[in-house]
Amino acid sequence: MTDQATTTDPAMAAHAFRTAKFGIGAVVRHRIYPFRGVVFDVDPVFDNTEAWWQAIPEEVRPRKDQPFYHLLAENAETEYVAYVSEQNLVPDTSGEALRHAGIPEMFERDARGGYRMRDRSAN
Repeated sequence: MTDQATTTDPAMAAHAFRTAKFGIGAVVRHRIYPFRGVVFDVDPVFDNTEAWWQAIPEEVRPRKDQPFYHLLAENAETEYVAYVSEQNLVPDTSGEALRHAGIPEMFERDARGGYRMRDRSAN
């Protein structure tokens, strides 16, 4: 499924969106840095501040015209929220549970160990 971008950013309007490789609940690892996380939101193209993007060294700065993922992320020392380009993520096939404190609020684990969004309907 590819849709033409509808945006006020001329650079983005010139590119067609592509289907995100990872969906909500997918467990992923960064392809370079030692962290992993679960996807809780997806932007079809870059949607963070220009200052954030410029702070990334130019030689490793990702393209803006690709999906970007919001992760409940963790490494050996800490837990945090990460914003990562699709080009820098790979599937995490370890089967290890994530420990991030925000996971129980957003997700429940299914019988196979996958993460599924909790039903957020009002009681």
